[in-house]
Amino acid sequence: MKTKYIILGALALVLVACEKNFFETESPSAMDEAVFKSADLTEQAIGAIYNTFGEDKSFRNRLCGGYVAMNTDIEHCSKSEDAEYAAYNMTGGTGNLSTSNGKDPWAYLNSAIERANVVIDGIRAHSDTTDATFKYLLGEALTLRSFCYLEMVKLWGDVPASFESFNGFNPDVLYTKKQDRNVVFEQLRIDLKEAARLMPWSASIPVAKAANYTGRPSKALAYGLLARADLMYAGLAMRPDVFTEGGTKACSVQYNVKDPGLRQDLYQEVVWACSEVIKQENWKFKENFEDVFKDLCRDVTDYSHSEWIWALPFLDGARGQVLALTGNKMSTNCSGALINTISYGDGNTNNTKTQAMIEIVPTFYYAYDKADKRRDITILPWTWEFDNGEGTASMTEAAFPGVPASDKKLYQKQSNISQMYLGKLRVEWMIRNYSSNEDCVDMPVLRYTDILLMFAEAAIGSREGNAPANLYGIDKQDCLDKVRARAGLGSKPLTFDAIVDERAFEFCGENLRKYDLMRWGLLADKLVAAQKACFDLQNNTGAYAGRPDSVWFHFTRNDDFTQKGAAYVFDRFVGLDLDAKRPDEFSKEDGWVAKSFFDKEEVPFITADKWYLYKEGTDINMHQYWPIFDVNVAASNGTLWNDYLY
Repeated sequence: MKTKYIILGALALVLVACEKNFFETESPSAMDEAVFKSADLTEQAIGAIYNTFGEDKSFRNRLCGGYVAMNTDIEHCSKSEDAEYAAYNMTGGTGNLSTSNGKDPWAYLNSAIERANVVIDGIRAHSDTTDATFKYLLGEALTLRSFCYLEMVKLWGDVPASFESFNGFNPDVLYTKKQDRNVVFEQLRIDLKEAARLMPWSASIPVAKAANYTGRPSKALAYGLLARADLMYAGLAMRPDVFTEGGTKACSVQYNVKDPGLRQDLYQEVVWACSEVIKQENWKFKENFEDVFKDLCRDVTDYSHSEWIWALPFLDGARGQVLALTGNKMSTNCSGALINTISYGDGNTNNTKTQAMIEIVPTFYYAYDKADKRRDITILPWTWEFDNGEGTASMTEAAFPGVPASDKKLYQKQSNISQMYLGKLRVEWMIRNYSSNEDCVDMPVLRYTDILLMFAEAAIGSREGNAPANLYGIDKQDCLDKVRARAGLGSKPLTFDAIVDERAFEFCGENLRKYDLMRWGLLADKLVAAQKACFDLQNNTGAYAGRPDSVWFHFTRNDDFTQKGAAYVFDRFVGLDLDAKRPDEFSKEDGWVAKSFFDKEEVPFITADKWYLYKEGTDINMHQYWPIFDVNVAASNGTLWNDYLY
């Protein structure tokens, strides 16, 4: 379906893909043959696709972070101020996410797809497709279109399948009907394999601005997205029992593909695609897990020095709220650029709060092996605070050596069990300043470790054990062991359950868990189990009986984090583990601080109006997807509708 906003978006290419003087009458538009005879103008037309990613209500601040991938058994949306939010992670109805004028995720994804269609059709019709540059640009456009379609299927399930540009004459292209998602999956298999043939590995890309750059697609990304799409296609999903125009209430979790032979073929294709990347780019696996995310925050976009195969790029100083929405950052009480930032709101509906949109489900902290190096990088039990010297009697001078308790100071403020934050993106890792909530950190999409674990999963046939025959000389157990070894852990037998667990420990907060659980048919079961475990943790019962009530921590001064002034950081932190004991050296005079980590019994962290992972008494599976927003359905000329009891 193309709304009027999509048509305006396509026509906007007239301005984007022109010579520098946009308004000269002889300047060609993106619809003109002249554009696609010029590699420079064609690249500008592709730039118009990227432009939609940076728009308000697009990837800039809606299609990233807490809006799209929660709740899960490991991640919780802090916007859930009311249990109604937990029915799905958006709003309480079928209205759109933020506005009613078509500036919403559905409209922008469709706009990006239409712009990609224009470029793809233009290159095929008018460009020299034997030329390496045009080959790359065609592969890039095919990959970007495939990425957008994958996002749409993840969010809405069945969507319109439009793979040709609107030429102004065919109304069926203007208003494309919603179709069974398998139509999309089959086209993505074709497009991404073609894109992989057209595009070289990153270092050999013939377009100067795209070579060796994590912000532009390469052969590895095409293979990686193909693997991701095939695992979704072969997996389970909430679907109408019979695809019915106009909608149906008869929906259930079922395989997208009923033929087990085709599912096995899809697993074989995943193994093949991942093996191509593993054989060519095994060097991309970082030795240090923390460095993977420091690279994002430090703007390391050199492909040869990054584990990221693709991170959606945002221009420094322009747009992008990935860290603002998902990362750990300063309290709104903090003024000044002490950690490369000016204080700002937190992506929450209540801007007086200090947390980002992602909170970690408390029990997930205890699911990690205590030796797992990923735990303390992924999960933070603190946030940055700038103390104004008021109401901080417990923060004695001993806790902050050389600074009276009444003086302002920057320090890591220990939180409680209901406010564990994602630590993969942090302001103290950034090397540049930013203001407001536009941090412009690139949005993580695909990294090499996902290739390893997708290979391992497909090699055993995922949940059903329908393993492919050919593994192309790669040891599937080694793929899992390599990931665990970096985390400081030993080998573990490669089973489906091991994959379910390992992907949680590795990719927490990276917008993958919800969709993994959906394709495995485990979302409802995992949410129910996690919520029960949270109540056990709160009530000091079950597996969590005897948990400690307090934590003990000690500060040290560290000036490395700040541009001016000093920061006080934890150098010792005791009491988070279930078997933790009060430290023998604990002394307030020596700078140790003790604090209750669990909310008091009269104020439990899970209550009737906050912190539910799902809404009790509802069919969790029925609302795995967003509804198509009312504004989009109304503008569709009858070609769109909602299923799933919306």
